[in-house]
Amino acid sequence: MNNIRNVNNVNNVRNVNNVNNVKKMRNLPLLEEWFHGAVSLEHRQEGIKPWRIPFRDYDLYPPDGIGGKAEICSGIRLRLATASRTVALSFGPLADAAAFDCMAGGRLFQTLRLAAGDTEALFTGLPPGRKELEIYLPQNTGLTLSGLRIEEEAAAEPLADKRPRWVTYGSSITQCVAASSPSRTWPVIAAAACGYHLTNLGFSGNCLMEPMAGRMIRDLPAELITLCVGVNIYGAASSSPRMFTPLLIGMLETIREKHKETPLVVISPTFGTERETEENKLGFTLPLMRREIADTVKLLQARGDRYLHYMDGLEWFGPEDGDLLTDGLHPGAEGYELLGSRFGGRLAAALQAARQ
Repeated sequence: MNNIRNVNNVNNVRNVNNVNNVKKMRNLPLLEEWFHGAVSLEHRQEGIKPWRIPFRDYDLYPPDGIGGKAEICSGIRLRLATASRTVALSFGPLADAAAFDCMAGGRLFQTLRLAAGDTEALFTGLPPGRKELEIYLPQNTGLTLSGLRIEEEAAAEPLADKRPRWVTYGSSITQCVAASSPSRTWPVIAAAACGYHLTNLGFSGNCLMEPMAGRMIRDLPAELITLCVGVNIYGAASSSPRMFTPLLIGMLETIREKHKETPLVVISPTFGTERETEENKLGFTLPLMRREIADTVKLLQARGDRYLHYMDGLEWFGPEDGDLLTDGLHPGAEGYELLGSRFGGRLAAALQAARQ
């Protein structure tokens, strides 16, 4: 992590003409092929806006596109191969302060921290020669990309990602706003370690197992699907113990309509301090949710689903890790690093347990 460059004085990076030693730049065509990790791409007059829902069905994901979270760019990145040592992204004014990461050859090379209202991310001093770049967009806000520029004499081409596709659905703990930067969310860390092409469907405060979320996951290409469910339902008291299991069964059976043999892992809530013992308005605690989730998986396994698996969230992030929580529920940056580093081992254990 010592090679990260934090750009805190953003006034000097808004316009490439104000940055010393930056060569002349040229615009690249805005192609869908640059983008990875989005569910859909909306072509607007000002550029391309990535979404984590099918944007044409926005009205079917109330309120406001899954609580306004579907436009946030968590896990979405641009991939290109180029010899340019400078790459610039232009976009509409940021709604919030945000970070952008540039990975070079699979390693984090530079982090830019921009202020609300900024309209450009300028990565400079990139390694010489042709290299493979991934530029991660912010995990806390949405944007419309209006320009992608490289040095005038350089070439660039979209970089395909042929790794198996992984779709992960979850709450703020999957969206990871508090990660140190967008490539340091636990799903991105885990995808890199395990060799997956990631689509992150973490919707902060809005992982409520809506039927349309299940339909969306059903329709996405995937070689692995993980669902981290429960904690938002506890917090919002959006489902009673009576309805929780039917909702989960409905989501899983919907996904199975098109993913008959895709490994599907259901992850119960990670450690949540007082939520472990205090009932919410409908009588739920996290331990009760974990039992309901585990029993539901066992039920469907007994009915012949050999590709359905259970992961206990407490074995992934438990009471012994509580000091890493920032508010009794959310891991801070260090906690997300830990979740990412542990995920591959916990996933392998869950898959192995179902074979025994």
